[in-house]
Amino acid sequence: MSGNTGKTWAILLAGEVRPTERLRRQLQGARMLAADAGLAHAEALGVEPELIIGDFDSAHPELLKRHQHLPRQTHPVAKDMTDGQLAIQHALEQGAEQLLLIGALGGPRSDHALMHLLHLADLARRGISAMASTGREEAWGLGPGEHVIDLPAGATFSLLGFDDLHDVHLSGARWPLAGDVLPFGHSRPVSNVAEGPLNLRIGRGHGVLLASLD
Repeated sequence: MSGNTGKTWAILLAGEVRPTERLRRQLQGARMLAADAGLAHAEALGVEPELIIGDFDSAHPELLKRHQHLPRQTHPVAKDMTDGQLAIQHALEQGAEQLLLIGALGGPRSDHALMHLLHLADLARRGISAMASTGREEAWGLGPGEHVIDLPAGATFSLLGFDDLHDVHLSGARWPLAGDVLPFGHSRPVSNVAEGPLNLRIGRGHGVLLASLD
C-alpha cells in the first residue's frame, strides 16, 4: 500500500508500534490523524497529525500539553463509538480511499484489537483499501476480488476468514491455494510462509490476512 496517492490517511491508535523503516515508508505522503493516546506514536515516528480526535480519557496530560498547538475534535466519554472508529469516520468523510491503522494491533485491550480487525474486514466489504500495522505485525482487510500484498520473503502469515472464504487462489506462498474453500474457524490457512509478494484472489467472503514480519 502506497502513501503517495493523496487519498491515503494514517490513523494513530493506542496499540503497539515499533518504528521501522518499512513503516515509515508506508506513512510517506499520508495525511495523519491521532486517536486519543495514539498521539504518543507521533513522536516515535517523527510525524505530526493534523487533528487529534477522542474523549481524551487515556492520553497523558503531559503528552497533550506538548501537542497543544494541534487542533482537537473532542467527544464525550459516554459515546457509542471508539475513538478509533471516530477517526476512521472522519478520514472517510474527508475523502480517504486508503487507510493505514497504526497501532491497531496488540496493546492492553484485546477487545479493541479485535474490533480493529473487524473494521478492516468491514472496510473491505465497503470497497475501501485498509491495512493495520504495529511495525512488527501487519493486517489487511480482504473481500472478493484480487489482492496483491507486498510481504518480505520468509514472513509468516495467516488468512483469517470472518465467514467461509470461497474460491480462494493464492500464489507467492510456500503452500499455495487453487480455488479452495476455507471454512470459517478452520486452522488450515494459519502459519503459511511468504516467498515474496502474495497474489490472492477471493471469490466470496471477507476476512483479514495477518502477517508477522519478525
